[in-house]
Amino acid sequence: MSIPWCGCGLANGMPTPSEPSIRSARAELLARADLIGSPLRLALTELYDGWLTEVLPDVGGVALMAVGGLGRREPTPYSDLDLVLLHTGKVSDIAAVADKIWYPVWDAGIGLDHSVRTVDQALDVADGDLKATLGMLDSRHIAGDPALTGLLREQAISRWRRTAPSRLAELQELARGRWATRGDASFLLEPDLKDCRGGLRDWVGLRALASAQLLDLTAPVVQASTTLLDVRSELHRLVGRSTDVLRGQDRSAVAKALGAHDGDAVLRMVNEAARTLGYATDAAWRRVVGSNPSETRSRFRRRRSSGGPELPLRTPLAQDVVAQGGEVVLARDADPWADPALVLRVARAAAESDLPISGYALARLATESSPMPEPWPAAARGEFVALLGSGRRAVASLEALDQHGLLSRLIPEWEHVRFRAQHNPVHRFTVDRHLVETAVAVEQSARDVARPDLLLIGALLHDIGKGREGDHSAVGAVLARAIAARMGFDRHDCDLISGMAAHHLLLPDTATRRDLDDPSTVALVVSAISGSRDLLDLLYPLSVADAAATGPAAWSDWKGSLVASLVRRCRAAIGGDELPRAEPLDAQLHQLVARTAPGESRVVQLGSDMIVLAPDAPGLLSRAAGLLALHSLDVQSADVRTIDGLAVNRFTVTPRFGEFPDEALLTADLRRTDAGGLRIADRLRAKEAAYRQAGPDDRQDDSASTRLLWFDDEATDATVLEVRTRDAIGLLYWVTAALEESGVDIRSARISSLGAHVVDAFYLTDTNGKPLSEERQADVTSRMTAALAS
Repeated sequence: MSIPWCGCGLANGMPTPSEPSIRSARAELLARADLIGSPLRLALTELYDGWLTEVLPDVGGVALMAVGGLGRREPTPYSDLDLVLLHTGKVSDIAAVADKIWYPVWDAGIGLDHSVRTVDQALDVADGDLKATLGMLDSRHIAGDPALTGLLREQAISRWRRTAPSRLAELQELARGRWATRGDASFLLEPDLKDCRGGLRDWVGLRALASAQLLDLTAPVVQASTTLLDVRSELHRLVGRSTDVLRGQDRSAVAKALGAHDGDAVLRMVNEAARTLGYATDAAWRRVVGSNPSETRSRFRRRRSSGGPELPLRTPLAQDVVAQGGEVVLARDADPWADPALVLRVARAAAESDLPISGYALARLATESSPMPEPWPAAARGEFVALLGSGRRAVASLEALDQHGLLSRLIPEWEHVRFRAQHNPVHRFTVDRHLVETAVAVEQSARDVARPDLLLIGALLHDIGKGREGDHSAVGAVLARAIAARMGFDRHDCDLISGMAAHHLLLPDTATRRDLDDPSTVALVVSAISGSRDLLDLLYPLSVADAAATGPAAWSDWKGSLVASLVRRCRAAIGGDELPRAEPLDAQLHQLVARTAPGESRVVQLGSDMIVLAPDAPGLLSRAAGLLALHSLDVQSADVRTIDGLAVNRFTVTPRFGEFPDEALLTADLRRTDAGGLRIADRLRAKEAAYRQAGPDDRQDDSASTRLLWFDDEATDATVLEVRTRDAIGLLYWVTAALEESGVDIRSARISSLGAHVVDAFYLTDTNGKPLSEERQADVTSRMTAALAS
């Protein structure tokens, strides 16, 4: 659905100036569906129908002009009004005229960015403030003397065209600064519609370049800006305020308002629109400024004086591939139809030389290339591996291929993951960008494995099964095998690439959810990979790269040490060596244990870890977890062990409000808890109730429903219980308390947080040290379900 927009013609890539009457301007603006019922609509109604028509017609030499978004006819329901009151400098009491205009807007509660200036003053401000210049390029007459508005607009555009060579570098740096802070809306799951790369500020930048007569705005670029404006308008109306970040929880409501299928469809609309704007912006800057902003003036003058750019030397990069004018282009006699591997050779050459592929070359490859033979020729496969092996420089080449449909032509399964949203909160990127980022991250480890080609291909395909029915790992394994076979890999290599997709979560999940000192844990992993040392050696760097491409919450030093320990043990088992013994306490913990007196309870902070030492007793784990929650410490992970009757519970925590509590206070409260003087359950309920009042309660999210999973054969002489649920204040307390009330022993535990969700694994035995029977499991399930529902 496209919300009605004010019509405007395009000439030389810019809207034609329009001087509508007050009534027609009001009708155009208020016809916008997204303004209905909004404060901005009320203000505009007053602006056009009320006092404005009474103020300006009787005053000569005064005009009201809209700039910025209002000037472009792009207001959203909670936008500020950007207005300039122009005058000749001869009006006796211009301040009084301004007050009659500004105060009603303020009284309506509308944000107002206003100024009162003569034409010369406005131009002087624009000379020193690039943002003011951009606003004036979009100026539009509202009321009063149209000749005054027309004079400013004419001179502002003329001055911009004359001074653009000296200011384009500044404009580019403004854009780069925003991108570095906000990221790329083409791939983010919660993009900033305005400030991200590919956002609406880039649309304004493209308009400025068009105003300087450096480019024409194409229909796809205009449509992309319209899409972002539609989404931003509905987002404003939904949340009831000015906001630019499309949050996950808002997508469904925006989708309903726009007639889209669901929230994922809206995100895809935004990602695709941002990709179009971002790609157009990159191409424009390459053409106008080049890779070196200092060349702006000379390049600009060369274009104006000669009628076109100089023809630089053509430098050979590969067969039928050359560099020219800072871009990768096809050689004059290149034949894409006769050479299906040319597209990959171009992409690889562009990545290795760190140059963009020209738009003309991409267009030729998209329209003239013949289908890649199946299986791929060895040369083509080698080019693709070399492209991925270029690391970060490969991203631009892969994006270019994807933007022109060439990547999906090479790998048809790619189309299903393009712009696909992910619903795990630890993820930053859409599925396609996550796969590319994983391949980039794994390149650093390629030299450490026997088959770097398999590592790179497996990294690119490890999540190829997402978005389809069934377990994405299992589905992806089938797809990855088929893709690898088409690429010409032999059966053994296809098995390994398929195994990487099937088991890419095996190492991190096992390491953080299972007891590594239990021989059953190692046996479980070795069995899953069929004892393949080759697959294990590929899965290890893939796990690290996958986490790095996911987001900061997906990896930590603690998690890395667990995965490394698991890999060492699995290698020993596969090689027939003796498994490492249980890892001893590190030096710091060893000293703490030695210095803890018999019967003493205390809490010690070691960096971001809280170490709880106390005589082992029923209920200690839950009391310790509750204590940390009361002091606003969010548990990220936990390790539980007992040494000679002393419980040594290590919790990795983050302070909710930025500061760690004093360990002396924690120790005092721990002792009060042990003595029954601190009622943790009551305090936690009160704390949770306070938080519910302070913000929305989203615990009813269907995607966050609790799951209790039992594993009977994954531990030695114990039963493993996994609790998967949404994180909450004191969650670990309620879970461990329910287990303790069930009369089971917690032999060890692995606690891991994944953004807003947790996966907690507990090794449980009955009071005789035996695995739990089905009856005991059912009893625990009943108690746990009740505890988590309360």
